[in-house]
Amino acid sequence: MPFIPHTSDDIKTMLDAIGVEKIADLFDEIPKELLIEGLTHVPSQMNEMQVSRFIKDKSRVDHSLKCFAGGGAYEHHIPAAIWQLATRGEFYTAYTPYQAEVSQGSLQVIYEFQSMMAKLTGMEVSNASMYDGASALAEAALMAVRANRKSKSKVILVPRTVNPVYRQVLHNIVHNQNIKVVDVDFDSTTGTVTLDNLAQYNDQDITALVIPQPNHFGVFEDVDALTNWAHDKNTFAIAVVNPTSLALLKAPGQWGNDGVDICVGEGQPLGVPLSSGGPYFGFMTTRQKFIRNMPGRIVGQTTDLDDKPGYTLAFQAREQHIRRAKATSNICTNQGLMVTGATIYMALLGETGLKQVATACMQNCTYLKQKLQEAGIKVLFNSPNFHELVIQTEKKPQEIINDLAKVGIIAGVDLSGFYPELGNVMSICVTETKTQADMDDFVANIVSL
Repeated sequence: MPFIPHTSDDIKTMLDAIGVEKIADLFDEIPKELLIEGLTHVPSQMNEMQVSRFIKDKSRVDHSLKCFAGGGAYEHHIPAAIWQLATRGEFYTAYTPYQAEVSQGSLQVIYEFQSMMAKLTGMEVSNASMYDGASALAEAALMAVRANRKSKSKVILVPRTVNPVYRQVLHNIVHNQNIKVVDVDFDSTTGTVTLDNLAQYNDQDITALVIPQPNHFGVFEDVDALTNWAHDKNTFAIAVVNPTSLALLKAPGQWGNDGVDICVGEGQPLGVPLSSGGPYFGFMTTRQKFIRNMPGRIVGQTTDLDDKPGYTLAFQAREQHIRRAKATSNICTNQGLMVTGATIYMALLGETGLKQVATACMQNCTYLKQKLQEAGIKVLFNSPNFHELVIQTEKKPQEIINDLAKVGIIAGVDLSGFYPELGNVMSICVTETKTQADMDDFVANIVSL
């Protein structure tokens, strides 16, 4: 637990110096309707010992649950060495990489991360990272509007098979910039977007098409056909991918005839634990010719006067990030500590290890799907899956989730609110962390409800 040394007198002195009465006044720009009275499940005040006990008790509850929920955040085994190394003082407290002379270690880690992500996605360049996968998608849309000089429409087609949270964040970030986000429906049998779903846009000016792989249902899209459709119309193709799946699947840089233009996703599966809602980090890769339109930091390798390798920020000046509306992007930082953990994770597992993890996920998904069907539970979309399965139930999904929580199981994610036409549907996730006994127990508990 961190020690906060400020007394009430210290705080009052600070507030007097800047001319406000109370700390809440520093946040007066937040609309009152968005504020809450307090945290209903947290005691109003506790001493240090009580706070430590409270947090430890919550932590024990989290770790005792068997997680079958995904929806964009995934439980993977994380070797102990990763965070033992990532939380060393040299990484944990490293200064901003703006000052290359004191940040060579941080800069080299970021450079290695960029190299790994470029290879994993089959793209030419990567940035240092972004806040999370959802904001990375929004930044990709903004980047497409800047970089696609052949389109004037500012229209982004987004399949409904993209994570609904990503779609909400995308809308919130871009809708005030005269960018139109258009939902594209999916085939109810396959759970994928088909060329028939896109036919109505054949003669329209479209700036970019978003292509998820695998999609939010865990189903594989026909990425080659979708990418070629986009490029035939001078439309940018934006891939949204699960990085773990890329150990087995074709890289976005190889989709269709020419590969996608921008690739984004959530990096949390690469060694970042599920910590009650965070932290996360997004990644973005693209083609070399679009590098100056790419938001965020980019680290390059060079040599010093003694011909020794060195690392520094490249392509963008620091001042770029404080130019407000004229800036390429107002995302001017990266999730450095999460990137450090992910870089160590990828280096430790290597190509073979990543492939083994992805293969185990596929095998477990196939096993769980079979067991659910044998138990009479309807699994939607008869196609191969990665991580996620969508089931249709008689009971409301939230009731099932609540009931299974009582026996120590995080059952899944309720999708019925986002896809009401599918009825009572929920997604179930399984990774390499689950044994056959875990999955058998999960199915038995659902059947018993």
